[in-house]
Amino acid sequence: MAGYEAAGVPGAEELLFLPLGGSGEIGMNLNLYGHDGKWLMIDCGITFGDDTTPGIDVMTPDPAFVEERTDELAGLVLTHAHEDHLGAVQYLWPRFECPVYATPFTAALLRRKLVETDLHNRVPIHEIPLSGTFDVGPFQLELVTLTHSIPEPNAVVLRTKAGVVMHTGDWKIDPDPLIGATTDEKRLIEIGEEGVLAMVCDSTNALAPGRSGSEGEVRENMIELVKSLSGGVAIACFASNVARLETAAKAAIAAGRRPALAGRSLWRMNDAARETGYLSDLPAFLTDEEASRLPKEEVLLICTGSQGEPRAALSRIARDDHPYIDLGEGDTVIFSSREIPGNEVAIGRLQNALAEKHVDIITARDADIHTSGHPNREELADMYRWIKPRIAIPVHGESRHMMAHARLAQECQVPHGICGRNGAMVKLTDAGPVVVDEVYAGRLMLDGDRLLPMGHASLKQRRKMAWNGQAVVTVALDGKGRLVDDAQITVSGLLDGSGPDIDELLDTAEETVERMGRGALQDDGQVREAVRRAVRKRLKALTGKHPPVDVHVIRV
Repeated sequence: MAGYEAAGVPGAEELLFLPLGGSGEIGMNLNLYGHDGKWLMIDCGITFGDDTTPGIDVMTPDPAFVEERTDELAGLVLTHAHEDHLGAVQYLWPRFECPVYATPFTAALLRRKLVETDLHNRVPIHEIPLSGTFDVGPFQLELVTLTHSIPEPNAVVLRTKAGVVMHTGDWKIDPDPLIGATTDEKRLIEIGEEGVLAMVCDSTNALAPGRSGSEGEVRENMIELVKSLSGGVAIACFASNVARLETAAKAAIAAGRRPALAGRSLWRMNDAARETGYLSDLPAFLTDEEASRLPKEEVLLICTGSQGEPRAALSRIARDDHPYIDLGEGDTVIFSSREIPGNEVAIGRLQNALAEKHVDIITARDADIHTSGHPNREELADMYRWIKPRIAIPVHGESRHMMAHARLAQECQVPHGICGRNGAMVKLTDAGPVVVDEVYAGRLMLDGDRLLPMGHASLKQRRKMAWNGQAVVTVALDGKGRLVDDAQITVSGLLDGSGPDIDELLDTAEETVERMGRGALQDDGQVREAVRRAVRKRLKALTGKHPPVDVHVIRV
């Protein structure tokens, strides 16, 4: 079979790597490998909206490249259960309809998410045991146990006739992860001795010196901290960190408190973990309603909302909007998490709201109560020493993270390297990586129940309305173009609903119609445009803004 450059299909003797999401950014991971006429997808994740995407909570990679080649897609392998690695499956799977492969915990969580989009009976999920081997099309695959901030994180080893690739997924080296096994160092070294063409690797903490720390150390510190506190205590953490969930529960028990969960995603994680054999030595958690019936000193709340999410449990508590839980003077909230870049404003807003209620706040800056789930520089160096790839491909990071990672790989004597870039198709060869094509790699946004491209007119209009307000004008004309009633106007986000400014805008609309020629008044399009321009100009003079103005012409 001819290669991709000649035939548009991966050749039998070539191995291609194509990221469509997750390179040059943290989140929204979607990676493709091409070999012998087939493509293999690894991970299919989401990222979240921000202040620049009003009304949009979720964004996904645009799988247009895959949609055009569904008959060539052999399958989807999920490295672990974080949203930025599996969260898009429930939205995008109908576009490519392929088998999905995952370990038991990841599969259990995915099934719960597929219920939300009524796909739970359609998606074929193949459960792979930890350290399992399996074939997907021309790819011989092996899962290698790593550690991360969620159960069952896996590296994927891809073996092909054109070479071996180590795809790390998210990982760290935690000597005491508390949940699950430690990193399978022995197997990683054996794979390195086998000979690895390329390693596609996590760059999140490539700027951080030393090592990332251990969940075991966090547990010791958390227990001592909770035992020292009186009053009500709440811990905010990432729902997916099952080890941290267990730590919070054990800290509660050690302090003579009963652990309770507040937040839907925490319950989802708890259920998936218990279904697959985790958290089995813990008693059942209280619900928030049950916790509200007990004295605060007897309960420890474990809450969603560490990133300031407005609909999460902790934000609702902070604004006195939670149906069962209240915190105030003498109570403490522990943030056992880091600030994800971009969430600083939301977190600050949440912590200020808690402070105004005289709640004491403890963060990872005050005590050693959090550790990252990603490898610092010494851990990256260990992985390069074990795997010894010929090519380093940093992914899963912003540009500064990936470039620092690439420099570290050079220091580790890796002969070749290239930073992953969404849409850049890389051919992997012993002589080094070569970019052989540039393909479209955009984003889709979940707008209500619709997936729309990021450049869709609705988002552009929404941004304009969010930043500039909006005006809607209605003029009623008879057949000759004469006004038959007063003009009507609705101005949103700019002016009060009545008053001299509104009267001035109405006068502007009516005077514009009255000045138009007889021929122009017969054309609704000309009337709309003349009134739109005039009202928009007057709004600019009144407010300094350039709002969108819609004009409705009614003929009576």
